[in-house]
Amino acid sequence: MRIISGKYKSRRIQVPAGLKARPTTDFAKEGLFNVLHNRLDWEETAALDLFSGTGSIALELVSRGCPRVVSVEQNNLHWRFICKAKETLGAVELLPLRADVFTFLSACREQFDFIFADPPYDLPAIDTLPGIIFEKNLLKPEGVFILEHAKKYDFSQFPHFSEIRNYGNVHFSFFAL
Repeated sequence: MRIISGKYKSRRIQVPAGLKARPTTDFAKEGLFNVLHNRLDWEETAALDLFSGTGSIALELVSRGCPRVVSVEQNNLHWRFICKAKETLGAVELLPLRADVFTFLSACREQFDFIFADPPYDLPAIDTLPGIIFEKNLLKPEGVFILEHAKKYDFSQFPHFSEIRNYGNVHFSFFAL
């Protein structure tokens, strides 16, 4: 796993073979962050990374200067890996939480400038995520919510949908207030 830009630019973190996460590809991650670069002021961005997996997105956000990044991952091995990467990099801005995403969202009272969700592509409840984010008012005004998903999903008719970006087999649906 490689961090693309920022203070940890070009740092590689070896992902153990036992992790079953599907990290966002470097190609897709670079394309995504190029788009976001013109939309968000990283130094002013409070971010939430749901289904964090290896923590690739969360660590990229910290590297780019986000002062607070909450990373939610249920799998204990993945969560421990994220904690170890945080410690290795000295990323004090990162708050890794070991929790079920839906339980976390139901109790969350904080708002974020940027929310990223990369659930398992076969998650049965994937289409409920945009509704939960907006019903719970978790996105600040001018904020951006991005849902990574497989090609078979179409979120274009959902409220607050703004656009879709495709990078190979990776699809990002953008939502905003």
